[in-house]
Amino acid sequence: MSASTRATGHNPPRYPTVWGRIPPQNKNFTGRSEQLQELYEGLRGHVTAVVPHTLQGYGGVGKTLMAVEYAHRYREEYDLVWWIMADQPGLVRSALAHLAPHLDLPGPGLTGVEDAANGVLDALRRGEPYSRWLLVFDNADEPEDLTDVIPQGPGHVIVTTRNHRWESVARTVSVNVFPSHESVEFLKRRIPRGISIEDAVELSEALGHLPLALEQAGALQSETGMSAREYLSLLSERTGPLLREGKPPEYPEPMTAAWQLSVAKLQENLPEAMELLRCCAFFGPDPIPRDLFFPVEEGWIRPELAELVADPIRLSRAIGQLGRYALVRLDNANRTIQVHRLIQALLREELDQPTRDAIRTEVWSLLSASAPESRTDPAAQARYQELLPHVGPARVAESTSPRVRRFALSMLSFLFVVGNYETASRYARVFIDRWADDSGDEDPHVLEAQRLYANRLRDLGRYQEAYDLNRALLPKVRRTLGRTHGETLNVLSGLGADYRARGDFWKAREHDEETLRLHEETLGPNESATLRALHNLGIDYALTSDFAGAQTRHERAYMLYKRRSAAPGSPVLLSFWHGLALSVRLSGDFTEACDLGEDALSYGREQLGVEHPRTLRTQMDLAIARRMSGEFEEALELALDVHSRYLRLYGIDHPETLAAAMCLTNIWRVTGELTGALELGEDTDLRYVRAYGPEHPYNHGCTSNVALLYRLLGDASRARSMNESALAALDEKLGRDHHYSLGVATNLANDLSALGETKNAVRLGRGTLRRLRALLGDDHHSTLACAANLALDLRIEDETAEADRLAEATLTALVRTLGREHHYTTAAHRGSRLVTDFDPPLL
Repeated sequence: MSASTRATGHNPPRYPTVWGRIPPQNKNFTGRSEQLQELYEGLRGHVTAVVPHTLQGYGGVGKTLMAVEYAHRYREEYDLVWWIMADQPGLVRSALAHLAPHLDLPGPGLTGVEDAANGVLDALRRGEPYSRWLLVFDNADEPEDLTDVIPQGPGHVIVTTRNHRWESVARTVSVNVFPSHESVEFLKRRIPRGISIEDAVELSEALGHLPLALEQAGALQSETGMSAREYLSLLSERTGPLLREGKPPEYPEPMTAAWQLSVAKLQENLPEAMELLRCCAFFGPDPIPRDLFFPVEEGWIRPELAELVADPIRLSRAIGQLGRYALVRLDNANRTIQVHRLIQALLREELDQPTRDAIRTEVWSLLSASAPESRTDPAAQARYQELLPHVGPARVAESTSPRVRRFALSMLSFLFVVGNYETASRYARVFIDRWADDSGDEDPHVLEAQRLYANRLRDLGRYQEAYDLNRALLPKVRRTLGRTHGETLNVLSGLGADYRARGDFWKAREHDEETLRLHEETLGPNESATLRALHNLGIDYALTSDFAGAQTRHERAYMLYKRRSAAPGSPVLLSFWHGLALSVRLSGDFTEACDLGEDALSYGREQLGVEHPRTLRTQMDLAIARRMSGEFEEALELALDVHSRYLRLYGIDHPETLAAAMCLTNIWRVTGELTGALELGEDTDLRYVRAYGPEHPYNHGCTSNVALLYRLLGDASRARSMNESALAALDEKLGRDHHYSLGVATNLANDLSALGETKNAVRLGRGTLRRLRALLGDDHHSTLACAANLALDLRIEDETAEADRLAEATLTALVRTLGREHHYTTAAHRGSRLVTDFDPPLL
């Protein structure tokens, strides 16, 4: 059965399994048969590689209605149909993200918008679980805006646009005004009580055959009983003044005339509905939740609208009247109101500046009043996602109201919680620029936005920018807010993270000791912000080789925060959990680290989502713990998965992608994939320099990993040269009594032994072992690795008695601490050399 037969037969076509955000079908849709057939046939011809099919035309010609009609008419062809408002490119991913649960993927409330959207795109490309899908991107502008969000796969894509540049990248279907006979057909259908063919012809010509204008005219005549003659008379009276006003070309004259007639009649019959419509004109063109219109604090909104929203019966009547006059599109299933962008523009144009300002202030107040306090529970996150598309079009950044700025800052916090760092940083920059112009660069809201912006820059791997911003910000917040204000303490915590990112580990530790003291004195020892400061200090302790001190602080932060915070889906709790697992691993208890890591990863996947940034960090560290415990297959599976996700989500040069690459390099080394490990390790080593700068300790740790691979592949001379260079740099940056430096020294002793320089290897090994025992203890795995290697070199140098004593004591300690079957223990028993490698902690 053909699609056209299905669409017109007695049995209506079934709805797809997933039917999302599709506007209601227009019962008066007329004509467009050739274009719909052209679109249908064209899409059928591309079943394995999507070529976006673009509906072009200027405002009001019916591009969106035609896409809606296509979706409804051919819905039986698809298992999934999803509608995306594409006029704000930065929010397209949000619309995609909400498709995730329908594909059995974590939604944006669990993973964050970026991760959820990327998961959706990947599923669509693979055609799993649906290969018959249709995406509609409505009101797109530049083709470049959608390049990375149009999936290549077995499904179909339709784009509606006014931009002719799409002709160069997509097959286009031009949509123009109605031909004369379709205009007449539409009017006869739209006006139930009847209109003569002669009047329909005259009216359609007067309205330029523009579908939106015809819809307005038909709605007005149908609702009011106005005759076509009367309408034409009024239209002719209005056209002259409209032309003299010199409306911009994007407002077609017929549309403007038809709209003004509808507005005049609405104003006459139900003036409060007109006030509601004017308010809607200052939101974005995306759907507006109807429950935004509710009584708020006196003085926030105009009296005439306040009276309407306080009466639910009158409000429903007004909304219904707007729908009957075709001035809004109502979606009763989702309880939303949507106004065509052309109507919005015309409404704004007719108002004087004071009225525009008053209504815009009203919209800011409605948005602010509807924002939840929570940012983590699913209902709150769903509300923020509904409000997000209106932040830009409503020009929220222009408000000087503290309550509106607080809403804007809450939106930034929400975007952080869901992991949408790019959008958060973009809006933060907009808020900062506008608020600083209006209120000065030391306004408290500007300072808070700058602090949030610095945090997002750091999350995006832009470490130097974050450091520079926080360095400039700290004296301002101290001067403006005081040395112990909560915002000052937040900036201090951020600056500590900046020091870590710069490789200044001791400076970060000293700084964070003082920051924690200030938190405890100001807020108390058990407040959330204090526990975050304690967690940060735990990271510092780990980076300065005090693993026991790190574990103590991480355990306290985790236990107290978990006890006092019952809210699900907390990225902070997962960070604390991950920090504890990391410190336990560094201390050498690999089994406990795996157990903690498994629990933390399960929480992250269930509560935040598989691709939330904090979940991915936890997964990567679990992969390291699995490798250290000898579970190589499990480690490899985790590492391959997390590396591929980082690549797709953040690109190859993001610091977290680089850390995942180095994690994978080390696992490939222990599983014997030396060539692949070397290729990935060398590439990652070069990228680390660009990410962190040439003097960062992580660069030299990565170089030592590559050197280790060269020795294993037979080039001990090159390995020695690389390790000597890395050790000299680490000595200068951190000192020899740091676990990074001592790890490289352990590997360098192996290089010297491989080159026959066992006397030098023994000398270096003895000194390194002495320092490791003092730093980490006799039974730490790094100490035992160095001791096992030294025993081998002592035996080569005929110092047999010392070698035997050291080898026996080392093997006994390995069995006691790691177990008889651990790969360190079995390697030492065989007389194989042990190595230390480097896994850069995420900062």
